[in-house]
Amino acid sequence: MLLGILRTTAPMFLACLLAQAGLADDWPQWLGPQRDGVWRETGIIERFPADGPRVKWRVPIAGGYAGPAVAAGRVYVMDFETAGDRTGSPNDRQTLQGRERILCFSSADGKLLWKHEYDCSYNISYPAGPRATPTVEGGRVYALGAEGNLTCLDAGDGSVVWSRNFQLDFGAETPFWGHCGHPLVVGDLLICMVGGEGSVAVAFDKQTGKEVWRALSAPEPGYCPPTLIEAGGQPQLLIWHSTSLNSLDPRTGKVYWSEPLECNYKMSIVAPRQQGDLLFAGGIVNQSVLLRLDRNRPAAEVVWRGAKDKGLGPVHSSPIMDGEWMYGVDRQGELRCVRLSDGEHQWSTFAPTTGGDRANSATAFLVKNGSRYFLFSETGDLVIARLTPQAYEEISRAPILEPTSLAFGRPVVWSHPAFAERCVFARNDKELVCVSLAAE
Repeated sequence: MLLGILRTTAPMFLACLLAQAGLADDWPQWLGPQRDGVWRETGIIERFPADGPRVKWRVPIAGGYAGPAVAAGRVYVMDFETAGDRTGSPNDRQTLQGRERILCFSSADGKLLWKHEYDCSYNISYPAGPRATPTVEGGRVYALGAEGNLTCLDAGDGSVVWSRNFQLDFGAETPFWGHCGHPLVVGDLLICMVGGEGSVAVAFDKQTGKEVWRALSAPEPGYCPPTLIEAGGQPQLLIWHSTSLNSLDPRTGKVYWSEPLECNYKMSIVAPRQQGDLLFAGGIVNQSVLLRLDRNRPAAEVVWRGAKDKGLGPVHSSPIMDGEWMYGVDRQGELRCVRLSDGEHQWSTFAPTTGGDRANSATAFLVKNGSRYFLFSETGDLVIARLTPQAYEEISRAPILEPTSLAFGRPVVWSHPAFAERCVFARNDKELVCVSLAAE
């Protein structure tokens, strides 16, 4: 009888201990497990030590903007090896020869476990390297290169399961700044932003790479990743291309509704954000909209549109809705608090981005953890702050990476980090770093 009681209570006791300790979470795709920019681990430091957080390891990698993904004790990241000048220009395409790589490291010590590489010719602006964070799901890694090379690999050993080429398979011209849409797994499908006539969005069988459906045409596919929401009693796939925001049935590609949202410079970049029945989408120079989603069917109506001194025009960093407010970085580095009901600005600050001056496309990447935020600045600093409707309150700051890219004449890090295993994993054009954020 005692043995039976032990068999029953021991797993429960262990579960309670693990719950109290806070389970180590993964960050298996862009913006985390739920793709919402929320880091749900507990046991995280309140502020950085005087001498900075503990660096667990650093490893050399090559260039790229693609953030890392962390899953099952491994870190996956893409880069681009080239002997050419990768500095680039915001106004011109640049041709570079090199090799794109998918790298897999141990999250414990940074040991390289495997790599997959292939020759690749770039003809894009800002040709530092790949843009899209790998997506890890079901023992597979889905990696999208800057010129549209989509590769599915075995997460264990890096062997290729299947691959597609957007230029060859769909006649898709590579966007000016390269393919940026982080691949999205929905059930048995892998959904990607592709381009080409009738194939702005394409769903592949995630096991075989076979096309299941294709949808939408646009002057350009833009750079915004496919986004899944639940609204109107249905899962809805959001596709924001260069001229409109579209809701699709993710199973078939059928269009539910479309809302005009033409972005400046074809820069549809930041993923739409949902909170309840509210949906925000927006981009550079006041091109934003807040929609109210119908609760009974897939449909939406406009609440307000962005304008000067209203709304938000983000470039790189996805804003976060928090109650009645939204926090995000505008086009010249202004971290803003926006009232959701009418889009009015409550406050703005350059503190976490440039430190005080306006700069083109300046940014910091926001991640919410409990009641505070971790902001990874383009300066390479990691900042802990509280964001409230009243003010930006900086708690602590520490440099963790050197800004190695150049943009508009200044050094930057334009890569979204991963938060997993009570650590932050971040990269620049020279190295990948793992920094402990665990409380003592």
